[in-house]
Amino acid sequence: MSRGLTRDIPRHAPHTAPAAVAVVAFGSNLGDRHATIEQAVHDIARLPLVDDIVMSEPMESVAVRPDGPDEDAPAYVNAVAQVTTRLAPSVLLGMLHRIEAAHGRERLERWGDRTLDLDLIVYGDLVSHAPSLMLPHPRAAERDFVLAPWLDIDPDAVLPGIGRVDDALARLRENEA
Repeated sequence: MSRGLTRDIPRHAPHTAPAAVAVVAFGSNLGDRHATIEQAVHDIARLPLVDDIVMSEPMESVAVRPDGPDEDAPAYVNAVAQVTTRLAPSVLLGMLHRIEAAHGRERLERWGDRTLDLDLIVYGDLVSHAPSLMLPHPRAAERDFVLAPWLDIDPDAVLPGIGRVDDALARLRENEA
Protein backbone atom coordinates (compact mmCIF):
# COMPACT_ATOMS: atom_id res chain seq x y z
CA MET A 1 0.00 0.00 0.00
CA SER A 2 1.36 3.38 -0.94
CA ARG A 3 2.02 5.66 2.02
CA GLY A 4 1.66 8.85 0.02
CA LEU A 5 0.39 9.89 -3.39
CA THR A 6 0.99 13.40 -4.64
CA ARG A 7 -0.32 14.81 -7.89
CA ASP A 8 1.15 17.76 -9.69
CA ILE A 9 -1.83 19.91 -10.38
CA PRO A 10 -2.09 23.44 -11.68
CA ARG A 11 -2.66 26.10 -9.06
CA HIS A 12 -6.15 27.51 -9.18
CA ALA A 13 -7.32 31.08 -9.02
CA PRO A 14 -7.21 32.78 -5.62
CA HIS A 15 -11.02 32.53 -5.27
CA THR A 16 -10.97 28.73 -4.96
CA ALA A 17 -11.54 27.19 -1.56
CA PRO A 18 -8.49 26.65 0.62
CA ALA A 19 -7.27 23.10 0.97
CA ALA A 20 -8.55 21.02 3.87
CA VAL A 21 -7.35 17.70 5.20
CA ALA A 22 -10.10 15.12 5.22
CA VAL A 23 -9.76 11.72 6.88
CA VAL A 24 -11.32 8.84 4.96
CA ALA A 25 -11.72 5.34 6.43
CA PHE A 26 -11.59 2.36 4.06
CA GLY A 27 -13.09 -1.07 4.72
CA SER A 28 -13.64 -4.20 2.66
CA ASN A 29 -14.65 -7.73 3.61
CA LEU A 30 -15.72 -9.19 0.25
CA GLY A 31 -13.65 -10.06 -2.81
CA ASP A 32 -9.99 -9.12 -3.15
CA ARG A 33 -10.04 -6.77 -0.18
CA HIS A 34 -6.49 -5.43 -0.48
CA ALA A 35 -6.75 -4.82 -4.23
CA THR A 36 -10.10 -3.07 -3.82
CA ILE A 37 -8.71 -0.68 -1.23
CA GLU A 38 -5.58 -0.05 -3.31
CA GLN A 39 -7.73 0.78 -6.34
CA ALA A 40 -10.01 3.02 -4.27
CA VAL A 41 -6.96 5.02 -3.14
CA HIS A 42 -6.03 5.57 -6.78
CA ASP A 43 -9.65 6.49 -7.61
CA ILE A 44 -9.60 9.17 -4.90
CA ALA A 45 -6.20 10.45 -6.08
CA ARG A 46 -7.71 11.02 -9.54
CA LEU A 47 -10.57 13.14 -8.24
CA PRO A 48 -10.48 16.82 -9.17
CA LEU A 49 -9.12 19.13 -6.49
CA VAL A 50 -7.41 16.31 -4.59
CA ASP A 51 -3.77 17.24 -4.10
CA ASP A 52 -2.31 14.59 -1.81
CA ILE A 53 -3.15 11.31 -0.09
CA VAL A 54 -1.28 9.75 2.80
CA MET A 55 -2.38 6.17 3.44
CA SER A 56 -2.01 4.00 6.53
CA GLU A 57 -0.94 0.40 6.43
CA PRO A 58 -3.94 -1.94 6.16
CA MET A 59 -5.11 -3.91 9.17
CA GLU A 60 -7.58 -6.76 9.64
CA SER A 61 -10.57 -6.49 11.93
CA VAL A 62 -13.60 -8.50 12.85
CA ALA A 63 -16.90 -7.49 11.24
CA VAL A 64 -19.12 -5.33 13.43
CA ARG A 65 -22.90 -5.57 13.25
CA PRO A 66 -25.47 -3.38 15.02
CA ASP A 67 -25.50 -5.89 17.90
CA GLY A 68 -21.70 -6.20 18.16
CA PRO A 69 -18.73 -8.12 16.68
CA ASP A 70 -19.53 -10.99 14.31
CA GLU A 71 -16.70 -13.53 14.33
CA ASP A 72 -18.55 -15.66 11.72
CA ALA A 73 -18.59 -12.91 9.07
CA PRO A 74 -15.66 -12.42 6.67
CA ALA A 75 -12.93 -10.29 8.27
CA TYR A 76 -12.41 -6.72 7.13
CA VAL A 77 -9.31 -5.07 5.81
CA ASN A 78 -9.31 -1.48 7.06
CA ALA A 79 -7.12 1.54 6.42
CA VAL A 80 -7.28 5.29 6.81
CA ALA A 81 -6.13 8.06 4.49
CA GLN A 82 -5.57 11.75 4.96
CA VAL A 83 -6.75 13.46 1.78
CA THR A 84 -5.76 17.05 1.07
CA THR A 85 -8.56 18.51 -1.03
CA ARG A 86 -10.36 21.65 -2.06
CA LEU A 87 -13.59 19.76 -2.72
CA ALA A 88 -16.49 20.78 -0.50
CA PRO A 89 -17.17 18.07 2.11
CA SER A 90 -20.59 17.18 0.67
CA VAL A 91 -19.07 16.89 -2.82
CA LEU A 92 -16.24 14.71 -1.50
CA LEU A 93 -18.75 12.45 0.28
CA GLY A 94 -20.81 12.10 -2.91
CA MET A 95 -17.68 11.15 -4.86
CA LEU A 96 -16.74 8.59 -2.20
CA HIS A 97 -20.20 7.02 -2.59
CA ARG A 98 -19.72 6.85 -6.37
CA ILE A 99 -16.35 5.12 -5.88
CA GLU A 100 -18.03 2.60 -3.56
CA ALA A 101 -20.68 1.90 -6.20
CA ALA A 102 -18.06 1.51 -8.92
CA HIS A 103 -16.51 -1.24 -6.78
CA GLY A 104 -19.78 -3.12 -6.44
CA ARG A 105 -20.99 -1.70 -3.12
CA GLU A 106 -24.64 -2.53 -2.52
CA ARG A 107 -26.49 -1.01 0.41
CA LEU A 108 -28.78 -3.95 1.17
CA GLU A 109 -28.43 -4.16 4.93
CA ARG A 110 -27.13 -1.79 7.58
CA TRP A 111 -23.55 -2.73 8.49
CA GLY A 112 -23.70 -5.69 6.12
CA ASP A 113 -20.80 -7.27 4.25
CA ARG A 114 -19.41 -5.08 1.49
CA THR A 115 -16.86 -4.89 -1.26
CA LEU A 116 -15.92 -1.35 -0.24
CA ASP A 117 -16.89 1.08 2.48
CA LEU A 118 -15.57 4.65 2.42
CA ASP A 119 -16.44 6.80 5.42
CA LEU A 120 -15.66 10.51 5.68
CA ILE A 121 -14.41 10.72 9.27
CA VAL A 122 -13.37 14.38 9.46
CA TYR A 123 -13.03 17.32 7.13
CA GLY A 124 -10.63 19.77 8.73
CA ASP A 125 -12.24 20.88 11.98
CA LEU A 126 -15.75 21.13 10.48
CA VAL A 127 -18.61 19.97 12.68
CA SER A 128 -21.89 19.16 10.96
CA HIS A 129 -25.03 17.57 12.38
CA ALA A 130 -26.88 17.49 9.06
CA PRO A 131 -28.31 13.99 8.45
CA SER A 132 -26.67 13.93 5.01
CA LEU A 133 -23.24 14.99 6.32
CA MET A 134 -22.42 14.18 9.93
CA LEU A 135 -18.93 15.38 10.83
CA PRO A 136 -16.99 14.14 12.56
CA HIS A 137 -18.28 10.65 11.81
CA PRO A 138 -20.59 9.87 14.77
CA ARG A 139 -19.01 6.48 15.58
CA ALA A 140 -15.35 7.23 14.79
CA ALA A 141 -14.32 7.33 18.46
CA GLU A 142 -15.85 3.84 18.95
CA ARG A 143 -13.81 2.17 16.22
CA ASP A 144 -10.34 0.83 16.86
CA PHE A 145 -10.09 0.07 13.13
CA VAL A 146 -10.41 3.80 12.41
CA LEU A 147 -8.38 5.26 15.27
CA ALA A 148 -5.37 2.91 15.14
CA PRO A 149 -4.59 3.33 11.42
CA TRP A 150 -5.25 7.08 11.70
CA LEU A 151 -2.53 7.29 14.35
CA ASP A 152 -0.25 5.35 11.99
CA ILE A 153 -0.22 8.35 9.64
CA ASP A 154 -0.76 11.19 12.14
CA PRO A 155 0.41 10.59 15.73
CA ASP A 156 -0.92 14.04 16.71
CA ALA A 157 -4.39 13.58 15.17
CA VAL A 158 -7.37 15.26 16.82
CA LEU A 159 -10.99 14.19 16.45
CA PRO A 160 -13.11 17.37 16.69
CA GLY A 161 -15.37 17.33 19.74
CA ILE A 162 -13.54 14.29 21.18
CA GLY A 163 -9.90 15.30 21.49
CA ARG A 164 -6.64 13.58 20.68
CA VAL A 165 -7.04 10.34 18.75
CA ASP A 166 -4.41 8.56 20.85
CA ASP A 167 -6.39 9.38 24.00
CA ALA A 168 -9.65 8.24 22.38
CA LEU A 169 -8.03 4.97 21.35
CA ALA A 170 -6.63 4.43 24.86
CA ARG A 171 -10.10 5.02 26.38
CA LEU A 172 -11.70 2.66 23.87
CA ARG A 173 -9.20 -0.11 24.59
CA GLU A 174 -9.51 0.45 28.33
CA ASN A 175 -13.30 0.07 28.10
CA GLU A 176 -12.95 -3.12 26.03
CA ALA A 177 -10.63 -4.74 28.60
